[in-house]
Order: sequence, then structure tokens, then C-alpha cells
Amino acid sequence: MKVVLLGTAAGGGFPQWNCACALCSAARDGKLPARTPECVAVSGNSRDWWLLNASPDVRTRLNATPALSPGPRPGHSDTPVRGVLLTDAEADHVMGLTALRGAAGFKVYAAPPVLAALSPLHAVLDRYAPWEWADSWTEGGFVLAGGLVVSAHAVGSEAPRYLAEAVGDDRWVTAYRIEDLASGGVLVYAPRLGAWTPALDDLLTGATCVLLDGTVAAAGERDTAVRVPRGQAVRGHRPVSGADGSPSALARHPEARLVYTHLDHTNPLLDPATDAYASVTGAGADVLPDGAEFVL
Repeated sequence: MKVVLLGTAAGGGFPQWNCACALCSAARDGKLPARTPECVAVSGNSRDWWLLNASPDVRTRLNATPALSPGPRPGHSDTPVRGVLLTDAEADHVMGLTALRGAAGFKVYAAPPVLAALSPLHAVLDRYAPWEWADSWTEGGFVLAGGLVVSAHAVGSEAPRYLAEAVGDDRWVTAYRIEDLASGGVLVYAPRLGAWTPALDDLLTGATCVLLDGTVAAAGERDTAVRVPRGQAVRGHRPVSGADGSPSALARHPEARLVYTHLDHTNPLLDPATDAYASVTGAGADVLPDGAEFVL
């Protein structure tokens, strides 16, 4: 299985357009690399590619990734991207669907409450080219073109803020377990995680790599951002550090490589010179840049 990290930042990217914190200022000065909102591409055969979430910057990231370029027929709308697997209905994970409009034979997988929330967008996009909108919670999982087998698992019940009235459902936030039938590689994709549960430990058993929520390194770090009220928690995201932090939890799964994604613009993990970065990488985890590729 080939994995490409198209984007690794939290909503709004890095630097944030309206933030002058130390990290965002360093990125504008070219001292730290900029990052686009979190999005991933995976393939089991290097021909059929699937996106994990569709960030607002997805068009730019696709054009910057040769393996995802259209072709080989000149003049034809021919793309190796077959569809998208959505983890939730958050704006920064679904707005990129509008840039993908018109792709014939496209398929979108999502949990039932997410499909329902996106029904207005569904109606708009299908006017350009009919897509297939599929329930990712199909019993027994589902198979993607290219030899990947996927199962969906609930990791959060927070509905998007833009929904005035949201139906209560434990499946608003999904993690995906993706297995390559040929290589046996297993990717667990959980860019949004509210709590570490025994069910998550079961999900990680036998995983080769975990792309995990790294939104904030520690509770309270966003207090330095002018636009965030002091002490406000990051909704639906657990801090990396702490007694029950993800590095210690992943120690129960030593066979799995840990890669952090969805990094908020105030997160010191964005800066390799910080103690937080040294602590996380010293524990064996990775903080990779946009465009990073690896094989499972």
C-alpha cells in the first residue's frame, strides 16, 4: 500500500491567515514549512487511488503529486483518483469535494449521519456528474479498487457546528482500518480522536502504521492564540501528551509506526527545535511534512 500525506495541518492550514502567533509568523518568514489541511491518498496497486478526506486545498495537492495526475489520454478527463473516504462532515474535510466535481464514476464513502448532513452538497455535485454515495458502515467492511479492504469504526459523536440541529449518533466521527491484501500492510487512519478506548486498542492490533490525531501537543497550548478564549478545549481532539497520551498508549502496539497529522497552528510539534517535538520523536513517533510518502 502506498500512502501520500497530501496535507497534515488542522483546519485552516498553517500558517493561519488571521493569526500572528510565533509559529504562524515563523512560517510566513520561511523559517518553518507551510502545511495544508489534512488529507491523504492511498493505493494498493499504484493505479487506483483513494482520498482520505477532501480538504479545501485538495486541487493544489493533487496537482503537486505526480502519481495523482490525470492521463494518459490527452484531452480526456482521466484521473487515477477513484473516490473519497470521509471521516466526518467537518468543513475542512468535505469542502474539497466541490473541486472534484465532474469526475465520472466517483465514489464517496461516509457514515450514515455524515451522508445525511451532506445531502444538499450531494444534490449539487451530482448535477455535474452522478456520483455514488456509499455507507462506509457496511457490515463486514468494503473493498476498494486496487485491493484494499476497509472497515469503519466509531471514535467520536461530535456533529459539525454548522448543523443547527444534529441527530445524536456515535458515528459522526469515524476511523478507518485499511488493509492491503497483497502486502498485508494495515493502515489505521484516525485524524480526529476524542478519547482512547479499549475498542481503539482492538482496532490497532496488528496495524503497520497509525495516522493519528496530533491536533494539540498539550492541553492549554491554544491559550496563546488571540482568537481562542483562554482555557478553551479543542473540540473532539485529545492532547498528544499526558499520562494517557498517545505515545504511551501506542507502546502497547510496538509493531505500529505512529505518524501524527491534523496539527493545529499553535502546536509546537510544527517546530523541530521545540522540546515537544524532541519528546514525541524521541518516543519513536513521526511528524512528517506535506507530500511525504511511504509504503506499507
